[in-house]
Amino acid sequence: MVGLFAGRLGLAESRIPHADRHGLLWLARGNLTVEDGTLHFRAAQSDDLEPGDYAIPYQSVSLILLGPGSTVSHDVLRLLARHGTLLAAVGEGGVKFYTAPPWGQGHSAVARAHARLWADEKARIDVARRMYAWRFGRILPHKDITVLRGIEGARLKETYRLVADQHGIPWKGRHYDRNNPNATDIPNQAINHAVTFVEAAADIAVAAVGALPPLGFIHEDSSNAFTLDVTDLYRADITLPLAFAVAKKALDDPEIRLERELRREAAAWFRKHHLISKMIDRVKELLGVDDSGSDAKCV
Repeated sequence: MVGLFAGRLGLAESRIPHADRHGLLWLARGNLTVEDGTLHFRAAQSDDLEPGDYAIPYQSVSLILLGPGSTVSHDVLRLLARHGTLLAAVGEGGVKFYTAPPWGQGHSAVARAHARLWADEKARIDVARRMYAWRFGRILPHKDITVLRGIEGARLKETYRLVADQHGIPWKGRHYDRNNPNATDIPNQAINHAVTFVEAAADIAVAAVGALPPLGFIHEDSSNAFTLDVTDLYRADITLPLAFAVAKKALDDPEIRLERELRREAAAWFRKHHLISKMIDRVKELLGVDDSGSDAKCV
């Protein structure tokens, strides 16, 4: 039987609001199939798993994260759907999120809590203020989301400058062209890539707990507005240090391929900082969902 790979992405340490489930399972470089009603993973040699044929305890797993170098059969999808086990295709280390898994069984408590908070105008701004408090270290007195966003913008400008100075990066300000994200300097390109990778980790966390991606408390118009909210919680602590650390390497060595190096470093950072597990815990705390008992409930 495959274990939960303690330490891989920090996933084994996180509990998600799903009754009688243990958590998330990472699989990579192998074939996921069904034999005699049992889920099997035929693994090639990897950093996480010795080669061999492993029986997968899908009935005690909430979400299977299928990494690079893997294939999955139609029977697997049918079996997992029948038992409410989610399957997501992800990049190495969780730096990409390629699928949006359907709802699994027992996930409605989080979705209902999320919807209630978002639908109440006062509660919605209170949640936004709480997220800003986590980021800025104190609760801001303002209750107008436009004012809060303005304060955020000013603080971000200073954060960019400070983190750039820490890494010895020449910083000329944040510049981003959505139509041509590579048409800027290396530090800005690095931020673009790092944000994408951290957003993928947030995608995984939001999907795992069964929250509602379109219902953001700070972001509004995007179909994954809440994912963007969660992503921004880690901009100062993860995204910018990661981006500028790799940007410095790329500036010193023009042979380095920036996106490839950032992808590799991001996977390592996510494991080191247990990023996805922290995101899962933050989402549950933010939405007031307690899954300490056998059934998830709102608090």
